[in-house]
Amino acid sequence: MASFIERLLKPLRRPRVRLTQRVRCEQLALGTEYGGYSVCPTGLGSESVVYSFGVGCDISFDQALIDARAVTVHAFDPTPRSIEWVKTQTLPERFVFHPWGIADFDGTATFHAPKDATHVSHTVLSSGDVGKGSIEAPVFRLRTIMEKLGHRQIAVLKMDIEGAEYGVLGDILESDLRIPQILIEFHHQRSGVPLSTTQTAVEALERAGYRAFHESKSGYEFSFLRPDLLPGIEPVSAAG
Repeated sequence: MASFIERLLKPLRRPRVRLTQRVRCEQLALGTEYGGYSVCPTGLGSESVVYSFGVGCDISFDQALIDARAVTVHAFDPTPRSIEWVKTQTLPERFVFHPWGIADFDGTATFHAPKDATHVSHTVLSSGDVGKGSIEAPVFRLRTIMEKLGHRQIAVLKMDIEGAEYGVLGDILESDLRIPQILIEFHHQRSGVPLSTTQTAVEALERAGYRAFHESKSGYEFSFLRPDLLPGIEPVSAAG
């Protein structure tokens, strides 16, 4: 019993990201506990394009969002195991897969294998929980990907990209891309990334007009939106 209680309390004791402003909106919690995110359904429909980076072997969020709002999901993952896994799946017509990664540059990146061979996710981080071996894979800036696919606007950007999110977020904000929602898993306190790095990224999002509307119990997954791009969203008071 004591160990069970300790597992429940551990996330609450972990140092957490400070969110200075939030918004209140309708939320859909979609996908499995492992691969799920909360999204605001406002404005989402059959004309909406969603980008989902970091497929791994779990597309439960993508499939549930397609079922709920008939959006088109463009999913991305350059790791061989993910690519092969996707090939074995029966996929909805509105799910489109691309074997690329996202970065803050266009070119080729080195992805390091996970220490646990049963895990699928590779990372561009070279320290921390990485194993032996690496792969080279194509990566592109978000603006480049949108140009390649002919998309002038995307409604939701979801990223679970194993530590690459910090550079990518900086590039996105500098590019002034008007993305209504960003759903993201941060990787602080893992692979040598300090909490302060995530705090800096969150503060940059807030300066760009993004406000959090969901934080997972673990304190790693966050959902942000820009109220100026989604009319009718209700602000709430500052939060610690």
